[in-house]
Amino acid sequence: MLDATVPRLQASVLMSDRRPHAVVIGTGFGGLAAAVRLGARGWRVTVLERLEQPGGRARVFRQDGFTFDAGPTIVTAPFLFEELWSLAGRRLADDVELRPLSPFYRIRFDDGSHVDYSGDIDAMREEVARLAPDDVAGFERFMRRSEEVCRIGFEQLGHVPFESWTDMARIAPALLRLGGLRSVFGTVRRYVRDPRLRMVLSFHPLLIGGNPLRASAIYTLIPHLEKRWGVHFAMGGTGALVRGLVSLIEGQGNVVRTRAEVDRIVVGGGRVRGVVLTGGERIEADAVVSNADAAWTYGHLLRDEPGGTRRLMRARHSNGLFVWYFGTSRRFEDVPHHTILMGPRYEGLLRDIFDRRVLAADFSLYLHRPTATDPSLAPPGCDAFYVLAPVPHLGCGIDWRQQAEPLRRAIAQRLHETLLPWFENAVVTSRVMTPVDFHTDFLSVLGAGFGLEPVLTQSAWFRPHNRSKRVPGLYLVGAGTHPGAGVPGVLSSARILDKVVPDVVSGR
Repeated sequence: MLDATVPRLQASVLMSDRRPHAVVIGTGFGGLAAAVRLGARGWRVTVLERLEQPGGRARVFRQDGFTFDAGPTIVTAPFLFEELWSLAGRRLADDVELRPLSPFYRIRFDDGSHVDYSGDIDAMREEVARLAPDDVAGFERFMRRSEEVCRIGFEQLGHVPFESWTDMARIAPALLRLGGLRSVFGTVRRYVRDPRLRMVLSFHPLLIGGNPLRASAIYTLIPHLEKRWGVHFAMGGTGALVRGLVSLIEGQGNVVRTRAEVDRIVVGGGRVRGVVLTGGERIEADAVVSNADAAWTYGHLLRDEPGGTRRLMRARHSNGLFVWYFGTSRRFEDVPHHTILMGPRYEGLLRDIFDRRVLAADFSLYLHRPTATDPSLAPPGCDAFYVLAPVPHLGCGIDWRQQAEPLRRAIAQRLHETLLPWFENAVVTSRVMTPVDFHTDFLSVLGAGFGLEPVLTQSAWFRPHNRSKRVPGLYLVGAGTHPGAGVPGVLSSARILDKVVPDVVSGR
């Protein structure tokens, strides 16, 4: 991996390489996967990252002997990673151990009850029967529906480009049959009655920046996706996957450069010609793949080109995220790897976050304790944690300089009351990220944690296309394009490039 301070080394090493050249902007999972796929198909690839380390939202924080995954913490559909390693002539298992988790999550309700949510259907029947015995049959019907939606929405369509309205028209009958016009929560409500079970079966869109009250029922595919392929943790942290992907790219003879910020995409003669970095260096390219926020790509990186981005700027963006990373001087053995702490309100809180866009006094939380599975991520006898709260994005005007610390203290009090008694006395390292950091670090419009909100009118053909119609030779991957956010989504967006980027050998 090269630092931007040595660009001439790259030029001298690759000067004699006459393969078509692709520049990939950004090293999130979408950008890294795109680079591997392009390299496997004969492209010479340069990957550019503006930060000091690769990974994008999957970067790593290391401080005081603790290792914190900054963003994604789980792997579902691991075959998408296995496919990338296979394309590079290697085996994922030789580089990264993915350890299956069971249960996937412990979901704790405000009344103190909980569900251990897993992919074991018999265990789940018992959990549902314990929580809401009258809803067992409805739960089973819902899971059968989730399987059907996953088969069509993810397995058949998740890696298919939607470049024309006719593509959308072809799937409209199936979309309507699967209830795509209804919301996830509205669909779940048709199957089960217990309010707690409705939360359990409908919270998943929050993992990709969606409001369960508004996200299309197509996203009910997630429970079956988890059941079929499992929920896994990468030993060493998610950063182990980032390091592995960088190794694949370099093993293909290609380059990853950090501290290399793209100022603009160069267009000439009606197509992409390359990029210019903030320091003035120009890199020629036959294709450019942007893993940056789609609105940033069109609104800033293509700012010299006609055809504004008002539609993208007016679009609904996902919620923001408040994340507190902390390490403790002792271990909390009773806390599982993943815990979801539901607050006293569900529907009302979702409306506060997504519609009213106010910072509510109550909250729901996701608590990650990776040291439950991999103690090496903290010093001996210690635990590493992060706790995440969905919050409104920056469009609501919250002053995070004033609100971050009070929110952190309120979250600490909640954790003390529920799962981690007196834990703050054991906190030895700490850091916080707010939507401001997402905007500053990842150039995310409005500091949104997941790009565009996954509603029906911003999905498939309605989402920014993987192959730009506006600029030939420009391609988009990542959360802001089809099929959307989440690790399976961004990896699938790179998979789509196999269908829309010309093959070097055949020129198709």
